Amino acid sequence: MKGQIPKDIGNFLRALTVLIMDDNQITGTIPASIGKLKQLQGLHLSNNSLQGNIPTVLCQLENLVELFLSNNKLSGTLPTCFDNISALRTLSLGSNNFNSTMPSSLWSLSYILHLNLSSNSLSGSLPIEIGNLRAVLDIDISKNQLFGKIPSSMGGLANLINLSLSHNELEGSIPDSFGSLEKFQVEVRSRISQLSHSYQIMDFVQLLLNSKSHLAQQIHLMARKKTNMLVFILLPVLLAIFSLILLLLVLTSRARKKEQVLEDTPLPHQPTWRRTTYQELSRATEGFSEGNLIGRGNFGSVYKATLSNGTIAAVKVFNLLIETAYKSFEVECEILCNIRHRNLVKIITSCSSMDFKALVLEYMPNGSLELWLYHRDYCLNMLQRLNVMIDVALALDYLHNGYGEPIVHCDLKPNNILLDGDMVAHLTDFGISNLLSGGDYITQTMTMATVGYMAPELGLDGIVSTRGDVYSYGILLMETFTRKKPTDEMFSAREMGLREWVAKSYPH
Repeated sequence: MKGQIPKDIGNFLRALTVLIMDDNQITGTIPASIGKLKQLQGLHLSNNSLQGNIPTVLCQLENLVELFLSNNKLSGTLPTCFDNISALRTLSLGSNNFNSTMPSSLWSLSYILHLNLSSNSLSGSLPIEIGNLRAVLDIDISKNQLFGKIPSSMGGLANLINLSLSHNELEGSIPDSFGSLEKFQVEVRSRISQLSHSYQIMDFVQLLLNSKSHLAQQIHLMARKKTNMLVFILLPVLLAIFSLILLLLVLTSRARKKEQVLEDTPLPHQPTWRRTTYQELSRATEGFSEGNLIGRGNFGSVYKATLSNGTIAAVKVFNLLIETAYKSFEVECEILCNIRHRNLVKIITSCSSMDFKALVLEYMPNGSLELWLYHRDYCLNMLQRLNVMIDVALALDYLHNGYGEPIVHCDLKPNNILLDGDMVAHLTDFGISNLLSGGDYITQTMTMATVGYMAPELGLDGIVSTRGDVYSYGILLMETFTRKKPTDEMFSAREMGLREWVAKSYPH
């Protein structure tokens, strides 16, 4: 979607409760008439090219719960009237050009859960009043120009899970009061001079200090509780979450089927896009250099590219020496060109000739779920893992029920779950997917699905169905919350799989 938001949008949609326009090419300013949408609870305008200030009339939206304006070109000062939006739970203003101090009204949002002001040019110090955010779960004020000390009042934020203050000019010591926080991850990359001894009482803290600090090292103070105790605590939660997500999928599927009976109107065609050339992609990836290589998969390699219009993209180059690469390219083109969902990676364009085939896809700056689960420098808290798995469930539900014919992904695994700048999960890699035309399943003689995630009937009988994706989702869900791969050596040694291990760890 291109263009500007109509200036009179607030004059015609008075009953609107949620406005979602993320991930488009919207330009111009945020119209002041949005302040007339008194029933609005969610405003999602992230990942566009909006400019100008945040209009103060947004503070008149007393029912607003979520405000997402990250990854735009907004500038100027932050509104001083945030305290008028007492219902606000999420405020995401990261990756813009704001250059003011943080208004004191921010610290009156006593019910805020998620606060993201990262990657701006905000200045000033962190006030004592930041301790008023009693309900907050995560705070990201990294990559700004903040100075001074970390206030001890932040140690009173009992619900805090994630705190990122990196890339500022903070100094002094980390307050002793942080020792009272039970479970959280804090990232500090500033001029912190010393650590308090009180951190030995914390259950789990990971302090990351870069080389500019006097303590140029990683300090890990891990939980003293045994792994088995964590398993017994986590597994009931895991099973409950799995049940809730399956219920969500069933209810959504039934609702869609009812809608299709009432109204069987064909969806409009997606907008066409111009194919690109090999020369353009070669320039965009600096000759497909190793420095731009993101990763390798079953059918080729993926490179980070800067297109001629400045857009950052991912270029998936197919290895045509692999016999099935041609079919994989065709399948992925067919599927990606005809589907559109918030939790599916979008296609930008393609390049196809006799000796070169590539897809240009939306770039995901936060990498894969695999990276966040197993790399020592990355960590997801339980709430983030839950959100990722809900995103994947919604993507699967769309593939199975939201398109004309069911689409079976066939290769659900952490490497195929990518995270955008807001940590929203996107399903990718449709190279071995199948369209089920006129039936609940098909049979194929060969599968490229990944061992450990593959449903037994797919491996033994070559049966491809949506049930196989649900099976893979269950394995992925257990892996995400236990951080145990289904192919982990511990399972082969015990002659059991991840599914059996979870069942035996929590038998009731």
